[in-house]
Amino acid sequence: FWHGRSLYQKCKIDSIISQIRYDPKSMLKEYTCPMHPQIVRPKPGSCPLCGMRLELKTGGIEEKDDPELQDLSRRFWVGFAFTIPILFLANLPLLPHPYGPWLQFILAIPVVLWAGWPLLVKGGDSFLSRNMNMFTLISLGIGSAFLYSLGVLLYRTLVNPAPFFHNVNKPIYFEAASVITVLVILGQLLELKARRKTGQAIQKLLGLAPAFTRVVLSDKSEKDIPLDKVKKGDILRVRPGEKIPVDGIVLEGNSAVDESMLTGEPFPVSKNPSDKVAGGTLNGNGTFLMKAERVGSETLLARIVRLVSEAQRSRAPAQKLADQISFYFVPAVVCIAVLTFFTWGYALPSAKFSLGVLNSVAVLIIACPCALGLATPMSIMVGIGRGAASGILIKNGEALETMAKVDTVVIDKTGTLTEGKPALAFAQDDVLRIAASLEAASEHPLARVILQGAKDRQLKLLPVSQFQNHPGKGITGIIQGKPAAVGNQKLFEELGIDFSSGAAQAEELQKQGQTVFFVSLNSQFSGLLAVADPIKASTAEAIALLRQDHIRIVMVTGDNRLTAQAIGRSLGIEAIEADVLPEEKHKIIRRLQSEGRIVAMAGDGINDAPALAQANVGIAMGTGIDIAMESASVTLVKGDLRGIVRAKRLSEATLRNIKQNLWFAFIYNSLGIPIAAGLLYPLFGIFLSPIIASAAMSLSSLSVVTNALRLKNIKI
Repeated sequence: FWHGRSLYQKCKIDSIISQIRYDPKSMLKEYTCPMHPQIVRPKPGSCPLCGMRLELKTGGIEEKDDPELQDLSRRFWVGFAFTIPILFLANLPLLPHPYGPWLQFILAIPVVLWAGWPLLVKGGDSFLSRNMNMFTLISLGIGSAFLYSLGVLLYRTLVNPAPFFHNVNKPIYFEAASVITVLVILGQLLELKARRKTGQAIQKLLGLAPAFTRVVLSDKSEKDIPLDKVKKGDILRVRPGEKIPVDGIVLEGNSAVDESMLTGEPFPVSKNPSDKVAGGTLNGNGTFLMKAERVGSETLLARIVRLVSEAQRSRAPAQKLADQISFYFVPAVVCIAVLTFFTWGYALPSAKFSLGVLNSVAVLIIACPCALGLATPMSIMVGIGRGAASGILIKNGEALETMAKVDTVVIDKTGTLTEGKPALAFAQDDVLRIAASLEAASEHPLARVILQGAKDRQLKLLPVSQFQNHPGKGITGIIQGKPAAVGNQKLFEELGIDFSSGAAQAEELQKQGQTVFFVSLNSQFSGLLAVADPIKASTAEAIALLRQDHIRIVMVTGDNRLTAQAIGRSLGIEAIEADVLPEEKHKIIRRLQSEGRIVAMAGDGINDAPALAQANVGIAMGTGIDIAMESASVTLVKGDLRGIVRAKRLSEATLRNIKQNLWFAFIYNSLGIPIAAGLLYPLFGIFLSPIIASAAMSLSSLSVVTNALRLKNIKI
């Protein structure tokens, strides 16, 4: 058995390695436990804490090639085939001693010692590693029934060979050991099939990337190449109905692209030259040429797969309760089983040794903590997968759970409430030339708007020296030997420049929701610029939905108060924090948290990084395919504020599902263990058969997984 076990494990590991489909761009293959994601191994195997199979983190195992599924199926059917005649012999006294009992023993050997061998091995490993788990109880139950029956059989054959007819009243439980083994394997088989559905979100994402793509060569000829051969800068042709291979930019042609597989939005998006496209999305009826900008693990699809996969293996705070209970649960059950054995085997007037064995085995089997351990991780896996299908990327289980408790949402204005595509609304040519000359050295997002305006008017820029950036205020420099400045009111007050001549016009533009920049040359006010950023079409609906959920909304912006109030008034937002420097946003969130509020911060994920980190839940708004997914707990791929509402609803549904699973597991064990220990015998004169206990144990785990799968179909 010992040498055979080692050989079997080696063959199994080699088989798993040879049949796993790897992502060719992934450099690291790691396996983790669905119940204990902190367990990470470089090779397949079993979790040292709970004994469950370690699964590939990226979820890249195809169902038809899953060796564990095939192995469990094979063991179940072999065990089932041998168990049927055992049940027949155990319940029909046809053969006299010793043939009937011995025949049962012979038939039980392949069931218990072959079909159930992995269960016994995992149980033995739990003793050796001192990590008691569900396989500890299962192996004790099966082993006790089998060894006790073998001992009785040897005793009656060698010590007391009086002939007898075997019947159900005789204390031989080969049928119990066999049926328990088969039912446990069946439960694991059904659970594995159900659990695989929790990874369908990953499987669908992995299937989005095409296997081949068409590249345009330097001589203008075209040929199909494998996806992993595409390099950054390659020119690719995307034909009608094809999947876009990698992230890039459209160079020529136009089409409508279905991005629903990444964003959850059902309507195709028009793509024209200079527009960005994401790998894995589906091209419509047009054809276009694109330049590859992100390939392999850098693409949006690859990052989403990695993020969702890591999130599904993360732990939620609700798991701590289950972990604490499980730590003491198995030793407590073993003690209860021992107490049950002595009570029914020796202590009571009607005690029998066989009754002690029967009831203690029932306690060990029915108390398997698998359902308790699966309650939280299964819900987290399905919930995060459901979010990914709707364009909501959740970084970990803690964020998913916390989102349900959010009562305040802090929203950045630019790129969150607005389109994030500002355009020049007002500027005189001489003022625009000064501003554009200074902004040429700036990295501020609005600098591109001013420069584009100057380019459209074909204005010649002036050389700038001594350029200096004033974060949250503006910029200064020297133009033709004269000091120049572009910025807000704060900057001009610090510089001591009188801008009163433009104050009335600035106020009027700001009341229209436009962002105003003051411009000066030679320390004299020259004029002003106005930039308009339209409000997103979906923003008003999103704000209304948040209010319906009794969420307090706070708009935070570096823009001036008049502009902020104009936008807030149009959207019905009353709480406004204006003229806020980037480094001050996190202080506002900290203040709200000190008031006892659970705060979510929605921003662009780059400039708002400190605020996103300070918030209980940081929400990065995606714009097209440029997403700072690493800076926030939640990323909305489409950049639509309605995603916050959907994320909150998903969180609430997942939390309800976790509570349902935990309550089911607690109630199941609270009722099952006393019944298995013989609580019903004084009242009704019946005992719980170990066979029924094993069926109930398998069904409990399956029920938890099935309940978690309901999250796939919830409406958010």
